[in-house]
Amino acid sequence: MTKPAESLFFTLLFTISLLMHAQSSYKQIYIVYMGEKKNNNWDEFSTQSLHHSMLLEVHESIDAAKESLIYSYGRSFNGFAAMLSEEEAAIIYDMEEVVSVFPNLGLELQTTRSWDFMGFTDDASKLTPPFDGRNIIIGMFDTGIWPESESFNDEGLGPPPKKWRGKCQTEHNFTCNNKIIGARYYQSFGLEDQFKSARDESGHGSHAASIAAGREVVGANYFGLAKGTAKGGSPNARVAVYKVCWNMACYAADILAAFDDAIADGVDIISASFAGYLQSRFLFNPVAIGSFHAVKNGILTIAAAGNQGPQRGGLANHPPWILTVAASTIYRKFVTPLVLGNGDVITANSINTYNVKNISYPLILGGDATNFSANYIPRESSLCFPGSLNSKRVKGKIVLCENSEGGAGVEMATGAGVIAPNRPQQNYAENYLFQTASISNKEISKVSQYIKSSNKPKANIMFSETMEDKDAPYVASFSSRGPNIFNHDILKPDLCAPGVNILGAWSPIASPSMFSGTEDLRSVEYNIISGTSVSCPHVTGAAAYVKATHPTWSPAAIKSALMTTANPMDPKMHEYEKEFAYGSGHVRPLYAVDPGLVFNATKEDYSDFFCKEGPRNGCKSSKALKPWDLNYPSLSLAVKDGNAIKGNFVRAVTNVGMPKSTYDVIIDVPNILKVKVEPSTLAFSKVGEEKFFYVEVTGPRISQVPIISGSITWVHLNHIVRIPIVVYTILPWNSEVHH
Repeated sequence: MTKPAESLFFTLLFTISLLMHAQSSYKQIYIVYMGEKKNNNWDEFSTQSLHHSMLLEVHESIDAAKESLIYSYGRSFNGFAAMLSEEEAAIIYDMEEVVSVFPNLGLELQTTRSWDFMGFTDDASKLTPPFDGRNIIIGMFDTGIWPESESFNDEGLGPPPKKWRGKCQTEHNFTCNNKIIGARYYQSFGLEDQFKSARDESGHGSHAASIAAGREVVGANYFGLAKGTAKGGSPNARVAVYKVCWNMACYAADILAAFDDAIADGVDIISASFAGYLQSRFLFNPVAIGSFHAVKNGILTIAAAGNQGPQRGGLANHPPWILTVAASTIYRKFVTPLVLGNGDVITANSINTYNVKNISYPLILGGDATNFSANYIPRESSLCFPGSLNSKRVKGKIVLCENSEGGAGVEMATGAGVIAPNRPQQNYAENYLFQTASISNKEISKVSQYIKSSNKPKANIMFSETMEDKDAPYVASFSSRGPNIFNHDILKPDLCAPGVNILGAWSPIASPSMFSGTEDLRSVEYNIISGTSVSCPHVTGAAAYVKATHPTWSPAAIKSALMTTANPMDPKMHEYEKEFAYGSGHVRPLYAVDPGLVFNATKEDYSDFFCKEGPRNGCKSSKALKPWDLNYPSLSLAVKDGNAIKGNFVRAVTNVGMPKSTYDVIIDVPNILKVKVEPSTLAFSKVGEEKFFYVEVTGPRISQVPIISGSITWVHLNHIVRIPIVVYTILPWNSEVHH
């Protein structure tokens, strides 16, 4: 039985695979997704037997079928991962019970002050409804964890909640406690890694877990920077570790295996700090599939928007049942003073933890230190490519490079440091292997002129300093932007959270400078990094706080509370992106526990939306929900270029605030939009009561409009329930738009 609706996409995925491997008989791992599990009485033997029988259709013996099976998914949904050729995968795809098949592609992994910046101080949290968090279990999908870190001590914590059904894999002396209550690792590829266990070798997973749920650690710092008390958003929440990422790569088969286990293990929230499958529809996307089954089991998945900014349309993790997080700044930033020999001082955008004594070094242009003997020319050495520099001229000097990635070449040539240009629109600092000053192209020219005009040019890349960022918060340049290219009428990202230069726990065997070209042998217990993989666990911690306060709330209600209480961002700092950069705004955990109203959605609603991709085996829904009909806490309207603005939305809100309350609507939109809300007042008589309202958005014909935005806000006393409205144009041949 063929599935013509999917043939084009399926062919595309296989074409990518074939480009990677010249021989069509080459075997690689494919994921076979089969929808819902057959029944609640999961039996590992019978599930594997079913999958073995399917594989037997493309293998000559049962032994060969068993040998090809990598994972058998069956605890929470049905499917498997197996080593197959393209032809074998195509045969299995045509089986009636199969929903989708796709290659095992990899996804990429994309804090002392940050919680205070969000208003979530120790004193403030004591004023909110009391919560403890000990019954909340956060599933961390990442590179594992360093269990000996002080951020994960279990002092004062009792035994795990009775609902916990997971396990602790103890390879390489990994030990769980009453904080880290479970640990699993998955490795479908034979990647090189020191620890075949849940132990963290890269530092990334430990950092994320400490932000979401780390215990208080006094005096945490990174070589003296960011010194203070480090803690997570829900320091008493339990952590269940699912190591799906190795050497910063996270593969689809492992991710789905982790979802299958985590759902059955009993986690409350899943944090996924990785992004990928940018152009992938739901049925071919492991995060979309796994999180869909999670939300159907009452589990909210928080995921990173990705680090593909600042260009538009590069956002990942776009399904509406995922809470997608962008990265923003806080009021603290790190800068490095660059002092030239003539006394000029330039503020560099980098973190320099070297040169504690602030010593000046000779300064040289990369183009004046060409390694001619290795057949390089000055143009190449000016970019400081590895091997292009003459080590005799560079040794002990600071080198000015015209390439932002020039540090590795300078380090190879035994230079003392590097001055290099920022990445495009860079508004964050990075760690490096040795002394580095990242500056603007204009400042690069200034330093170049100084070198050419001085007989003995020199420079001092000083130890980094802390400065107040009065413009914060604003979205990081690297943070992926919308619009949502697969579902134009679902606004993504959902919100933003701190993700720039955040301190968190680290693996002591991991390199502290993640972006260097050479291994950094220093060992640290805490590190400062940036990324949407840093903002993601901030929202995870906030969601755990809301879940602990309201344990019966649905994933949609928790997501709604976080979105509708978010602090609006300054649109002037994001002129062509606005909500495509920051969604509903900057997360505010304290407000989210008392949102007044929530936009709820059931698992049936999400199933209907999932079925929108077309009829599937295992999809029992009788209707396909249109994107704009989903009860989402934002309004997004995509208009075909040259058409008039016209859209109608239906939304329902549930009262979770005061029993007797009346909300009045405030409409804030630019003059080009005409927005009508009916009714304009919502009167509630009890908690749990649901009310519908209708929104009509109209306007003139528009063409080549990047984004028009405004908001609808329901107000009752101190409850402010804000939902953004965005209108933008798309090319006329795109059919999936609002009608």
